[in-house]
Amino acid sequence: MTPDQLADALRGALVHAVDDGTFALDPAAIPARVHIERPRQREHGDWSTNVALQLAKKAGVNPRAFAEELARRLGDVPGIAAVEIAGPGFLNIRLDAAAAGELARGIVEQGAGYGTNETFAGVRVNLEFVSANPTGPLHIGGVRWAAVGDALARVLTASGADVTREYYFNDHGAQIDRFARSLVARARGQEPPEDGYGGQYIADIADQVIADALAAGEPDPRTLPDDAAREAFRVRGVDLMFAEIKQSLQDFGVVFDVYFHEDSLHESGAVDRAVARLRESGHMFEADGALWLRTTDFGDDKDRVVIKSDGQAAYIAGDIAYYLDKRERGFDRVVIMLGSDHHGYVGRMMAVCAAFGDTPHVNLELFIGQLVNLVKDGGPVRMSKRAGTVLTIDDLVDAVGVDAARYALSRSSADQQIDLDLDLLARATNENPVFYVQYAHARTAAVARNAAEAGVRREDGFDGSLLDHESEGVLLGLLADFPRVVAQAADLREPHRVARYAEDVAGAYHKWYDQKRRVVPWGEEEVTDAHRTRLWLNDATRQVLANALGMLGVSAPERM
Repeated sequence: MTPDQLADALRGALVHAVDDGTFALDPAAIPARVHIERPRQREHGDWSTNVALQLAKKAGVNPRAFAEELARRLGDVPGIAAVEIAGPGFLNIRLDAAAAGELARGIVEQGAGYGTNETFAGVRVNLEFVSANPTGPLHIGGVRWAAVGDALARVLTASGADVTREYYFNDHGAQIDRFARSLVARARGQEPPEDGYGGQYIADIADQVIADALAAGEPDPRTLPDDAAREAFRVRGVDLMFAEIKQSLQDFGVVFDVYFHEDSLHESGAVDRAVARLRESGHMFEADGALWLRTTDFGDDKDRVVIKSDGQAAYIAGDIAYYLDKRERGFDRVVIMLGSDHHGYVGRMMAVCAAFGDTPHVNLELFIGQLVNLVKDGGPVRMSKRAGTVLTIDDLVDAVGVDAARYALSRSSADQQIDLDLDLLARATNENPVFYVQYAHARTAAVARNAAEAGVRREDGFDGSLLDHESEGVLLGLLADFPRVVAQAADLREPHRVARYAEDVAGAYHKWYDQKRRVVPWGEEEVTDAHRTRLWLNDATRQVLANALGMLGVSAPERM
């Protein structure tokens, strides 16, 4: 019996009790899907539900009496061994071994679809993450968002959402100007501007800009007047830097659906249209020669200048236009992942959301990620050889590889600062979380290969009642929980829950394996349904681990 089947049985019992008049309850009050969960303590049963506590008051019945009636009706459901009432009205449900074991076959048959759900079916989500300025290689903070953001996109997609991954390409403003001036200075053999950028990458890009110009028969950009030189280095330098960032992300397994250029907001008139709409709704006002948005009406700590007294757009003007653009493209939810230095951004953008008539934290969601520190040989790693001042995506991948980097960055809540031990992540030991999970998957694959060589075939037999060892009950219970974990990870925007779950499954599988519940016959022993049924459980575990790792963008190796 799968969790969905048990939830359906519970709902069926409720519907029948209402239909026959036992419960004086509006049928509309019965949830479309009765919530069940794994008890914290194994001895309390396989599943529990608080549905009696939720509905008893509406039915005018004592919760415990409500639970007793449900328990009586569930006692007739095939596969349910016992139903116990705990506390004020919790139902603890035990399945018989055959019903519990049936899950293994169900998982294998569902394959890659196991764990998916329709929680966000029909919801269009624009997920913006990384969005680093093209003024240098992608640093370690941006790499964290690359791993977490892509994993979140996968989890939301697994929950039915239509997700668009979007990168906001900041090719407008003061930072780009400093980048261009830094390139010009380096190309001319001068010291970089005091507020400019350093590192070997600046020299590399400056050299490439010059080489590209000469190869195209154009003048040496170093010899141009200052304004023309800055523009030449800006245009080509930004393209080169962003191409490198995109390639690094692709090598990391992260590909965006949309690369949105900030410049387009100003060139297309999107800023003017957004300002005009806010004017029409009465949320703009003029003061000191500038045009302001009255964000304090929506909880911000102060009003914001949108158009400065010199007629130039303030930085928030682009943000306003960009949010409106996303909504006009048909996205129901705009989700933006930001760095740790953006806390002040939240209040003003939620005010912008409300000013457009939307619901903050629903139509717009903002998440702030915390810092990542790299540790090696017991001490901090402080400098990139190429970037000069920051650690980059390529530094991390070179040190531990894509899988270890992605897994390590996405296994902790993004609002927690983390230390990544590069020595640990490079080890092929169980202390290394990614190795621990991947090795469990590789072990399931090895067991399947050995079973095939010994003539153990799943299709020749299955008897779920034979999965009666305690270790099998624990493993089956965890496997059954995967759809709930995925749905919760999507709902809370916390893909790290999938990683921690995978580690629990790996641990339960290793313990089951160590119990000598053999899939392959020993010596001259004949193949029996016990071997075949255990192979179903082995392969179900393999499928769940592969699905979980896939949601994190991490490979599931067959051999290690």
